[in-house]
Amino acid sequence: MTATTDPTRTDPTRSGAAPERPGKTPRRRRLSDTAGPVEKTIKAVVLTIACALVIIPFIGIVSTSVAPADQVTDAGGFVLLPRDIDLSAYRSILSGGVVARALLISIGVTAIGTLLSLTLTTMLAWALARRGTVGNRAMLLLVLISLLFSPGLIPSYLAVRQFGLIDSYWALIIPTAVSAFNVIVVRSFFVGLPAELLEAARIDGASETQIFLRIGLPLSRAVLAVVGLFYGVGYWNAFFNALLYLNDSSRWPLQMVLRTYVVNGTELGGTDLGTVVESTPPQTTIQMAILVISIIPIVVVYPFLQRHFAKGMLTGAVKG
Repeated sequence: MTATTDPTRTDPTRSGAAPERPGKTPRRRRLSDTAGPVEKTIKAVVLTIACALVIIPFIGIVSTSVAPADQVTDAGGFVLLPRDIDLSAYRSILSGGVVARALLISIGVTAIGTLLSLTLTTMLAWALARRGTVGNRAMLLLVLISLLFSPGLIPSYLAVRQFGLIDSYWALIIPTAVSAFNVIVVRSFFVGLPAELLEAARIDGASETQIFLRIGLPLSRAVLAVVGLFYGVGYWNAFFNALLYLNDSSRWPLQMVLRTYVVNGTELGGTDLGTVVESTPPQTTIQMAILVISIIPIVVVYPFLQRHFAKGMLTGAVKG
């Protein structure tokens, strides 16, 4: 009696299981693959609640700013879904009064300050990234010290007053023109540039300024977009410098107006709005409209720079 052998035992290709590939490691299962329906439901509920806590107040602010005056009064000052669109609050605050003037001041300070800060930051970071620069190590040490230790409120005020910047728009820009953190981030990116590329430019006769303008800046668009966003948001949202250095209320930026008339609850009259008293909308509607105007620029600009955000931060922080 002869023994018969099962061909599937010796030939794995005939069995139902696929043959293992040499050197192929099995795919690791993610945590989301092992989560059951209960865990996924809990995650969905938690994320929905978190999104609602963020979105609903914002919708309420926008809705209250465009709701009719009688609906705002009947709702007690907060409207989630307006029954009609009334833009009288926006027309009032943008008609040439305190808010319109403060909005123009904030736009000017943010634009000029961001441009100046980016210029100074990139120039300083490029100099610190070039190891042959005179005083490189001493200057880098000073930047690191300023990152760890702040001068304090009183010395900063005395310095601003000594330079004659009280009641000047430059007091909103110069004290915060250069951030040590942003300098370190941009310097790390410049240090990570290929040395062969820079050396080839020097062999071709390019000066250090030409290398900086034609190679360094074009390659650093991502990190500069992120740093520019940091500076722009900082200038737009800053009110403390205006509180310290501006005694003239006609020079206040939008955030000081927001703090005075929204946070502190000071009422805006017809004279402040540039309109007659009889046509003044409810104070709550005006306050919500000021809030919306203060948020819109950042909401509009951020989506255009968001694609550079992760790349710029990781490139500038990891390289070097």
